[in-house]
Amino acid sequence: MRRASLGVLVALAVLAVVAATASDPKAATKPTSLPNPVQGQLLSGGTATLTGSAPASSVQTGLPDELDPATLSDADAANGGGDENTPGTNRSLPGAVRGNGLPIKPSARAKSNPGLGANWQGLNFHDQRFANNGNQFSVEPPDQGLCTGNGFVVEAVNDVVQVYDTGGNALLNGGHAVDLNTFYGYPAAIDRTGGTGDGPEITDPSCIYDASVNRFFMVVLTLDRVGKTATIAQTDHLDIAVSDTGDPTGTWSIYKIPVQDDGTDGTPDHGCVQIINHQLVHGACLGDYPHIGSDANGIYLTTNEFSLQPGAPGFFGSQIYAISKQALANGTATSFLHFDTLGAGPDGAGFTVWPAQSAGTNYASDNNGTEYFLSSRAVFTEDGTSQSILQWSLTNTASLNTATPNLNGTITEIPVQEYAVPGLARQPAGNHPLGDCIADTTVHPTCNTTVAGIATHDNTTFQNHSLNANDSRMQQVMYANGKLWGALDTEVNVAGNNRAGIAYYVVNPNSGSVVVQGQLGASNTDYTYPAIGVLPSGRGVMAFTLTGDNDYPSAAYTGIDAQVGAGAVHVAQAGVGAWDGFTQYVRFGAGRPRWGDYGAAGVMGNSVWIASEDVEQTCDYTTYFADPTCGGTRGALSNWSTHISQVTP
Repeated sequence: MRRASLGVLVALAVLAVVAATASDPKAATKPTSLPNPVQGQLLSGGTATLTGSAPASSVQTGLPDELDPATLSDADAANGGGDENTPGTNRSLPGAVRGNGLPIKPSARAKSNPGLGANWQGLNFHDQRFANNGNQFSVEPPDQGLCTGNGFVVEAVNDVVQVYDTGGNALLNGGHAVDLNTFYGYPAAIDRTGGTGDGPEITDPSCIYDASVNRFFMVVLTLDRVGKTATIAQTDHLDIAVSDTGDPTGTWSIYKIPVQDDGTDGTPDHGCVQIINHQLVHGACLGDYPHIGSDANGIYLTTNEFSLQPGAPGFFGSQIYAISKQALANGTATSFLHFDTLGAGPDGAGFTVWPAQSAGTNYASDNNGTEYFLSSRAVFTEDGTSQSILQWSLTNTASLNTATPNLNGTITEIPVQEYAVPGLARQPAGNHPLGDCIADTTVHPTCNTTVAGIATHDNTTFQNHSLNANDSRMQQVMYANGKLWGALDTEVNVAGNNRAGIAYYVVNPNSGSVVVQGQLGASNTDYTYPAIGVLPSGRGVMAFTLTGDNDYPSAAYTGIDAQVGAGAVHVAQAGVGAWDGFTQYVRFGAGRPRWGDYGAAGVMGNSVWIASEDVEQTCDYTTYFADPTCGGTRGALSNWSTHISQVTP
């Protein structure tokens, strides 16, 4: 159990490592090596199509088990209060304390959007909650996946998916979203009519389109149940869907990678724990926050590994999985390589090691094929700040197409401007009919139970309806024009005001040095959850949510290149009203206001397609009480939305 001890205590041990090594580095450190991988068996999950049932035909409110009792819904990354013991997924680390922001000049706000093309409201909470005849939980945040190619735009969120053409026309299920449980071949998330029991918990969708094989790839984390009960089992797996052609409305093939890493189902034993009778005993791991990238030869998946049981301690490092891309496209994939980062790098583990996706067929060919990743370090420090990021590299990736794949991994520390774990983002006052419903003791005193489904009139919120702004983990990474592009959330100080902002980096991966970097921020505005998409030419777009003292949560973007960095801030879709989601109300038990948890960007032709969370509806309490969907624009427990935009940089 020496490995278990290291895993359980790694969150404390890494603080000592950083204290000794986190001085301001002036040059990239000499690369260090990753431990050798282990080979695992890729399991077949059959075939699938993106078809589903119609949405619920009547409004459903005040129902039992509106939130998944096994996970307390999906969990966003904490702002300055990280904890690996958090229920649910998308967990942070105890070191993720709020840091002091770097003083910066305010970012300019553009008055027009000359590069903005087609754009439309994407999937929203109403789509999610009422899909599959209403046999869904209420879930937030959406966790956006977006992949674009071959004339299609695919969007996946917790826990539904839709395919659009480039004009925004929905192509699936008569225009209705398809729930992810149905797509991946599982029973409904919850059976509200009785007879089948609850299906697995699916979360964290992410997808890419790869031009060289003309395929779409989508990955989700799936947590199994104990029989037909709501209790989470000690098994979880990454489910990978691969389109059989370049048309995502056709058939897909499903593969599975077990990620409980407790020695069962062919997994290594990483020593995760669970609590039984107040004692720590051996348990399963959680493959949290999966993301996907590709190079010429492979598909790469990464996770953050924690003990699976909510409340059980232990962070066990990021895990990296490499699979032959051609074998997946051909339907012949049978194995994968698994790298464990625990014990590697300057912090003793990687955290959110995000794999790069490539622009078109613009792959890194050095060293017989190379896949790059980026990660950040502030969550490991005592003060929530860092002055370096990490570049992770897997070389000899062409060997994935052989019977004896032999990949080599290295880690390079790259000095950057100081960045910090941000605090919460803000929004203006507005309509909060869910909060009014909970608090009402006179006009409709049973609204809290019959509509909101909660037995209290306490509508206390987290910091006056604030939104999460992440924990400075790295967000979407791209390889384009010979460079690596990435961004993260950071605290910034603008004119003496601390706000949530964005730090971005363009990196030369061969020298391990920054080509250009910068930070975006404003004194009365917060920028959160960046996602960068870059054309092969090196012209890019960075998407994010814009919210603040005078702006409701909006879908925004800026141009970015390797010469001057980011440009003026544009708003693709201004927020219509205030976010009014259940996780901002303390008594729902979510622990923090869950917004995000990531946006996405993809490349198609000479355009970058972007997706961010926003709010595109508002209604007052009178309207909400008469119809909690407010005309089919929200659900009883939330009103988040997403927005998809085409931008030609």
